[in-house]
Amino acid sequence: MDLNEELSGSERVYDGKLLQVYRDVVRLADGHEEIREVIRHPGAAVVVPYLGGGRVIAVRQYRHPLARVTLEFPAGRLDPEEDPQDCARRELAEETGYTAGRWEILFRMHPAPGYADELLVIYLARDLQEGPNHPDEDEQVLVETVDLDFLVNEFRGGRLTDSKTVAALLYLRAFPETLEP
Repeated sequence: MDLNEELSGSERVYDGKLLQVYRDVVRLADGHEEIREVIRHPGAAVVVPYLGGGRVIAVRQYRHPLARVTLEFPAGRLDPEEDPQDCARRELAEETGYTAGRWEILFRMHPAPGYADELLVIYLARDLQEGPNHPDEDEQVLVETVDLDFLVNEFRGGRLTDSKTVAALLYLRAFPETLEP
């Protein structure tokens, strides 16, 4: 069975600061045409700032679409032509003030492939050095040191719902050797 879809037309219906929305027309293998609404996003980098001993740096920030404060690993959108690791370094410093001596890619993920092409690259940052944070003008963040066990309990209790943070946390639990020196 051929599951591929052939793009036969595309129209940009919204061009925003963060993303663009397209209305694509696709042809299925049986010749039938369908409409796909797609969010085009430049991608983002996510950082798990690891202090050692099961402790990480996380940030609390208000998320307007959810109308509440969330607890998340630092992350940010890639600038045009920006390397994901450069973005990760920038976001770690901006949001938390920390810099890292060692970097490792943990995994890549598409958080919402049903309607968006966004690709997240998740990094583990080690050998952290603390400094002053300098978030973007439109960001207000509270930097916290938390235990991974605390994050697991927040997830189990339904309070930790950010997909990138949940995915990174589950990765670290599935592969605990990742955190060994």
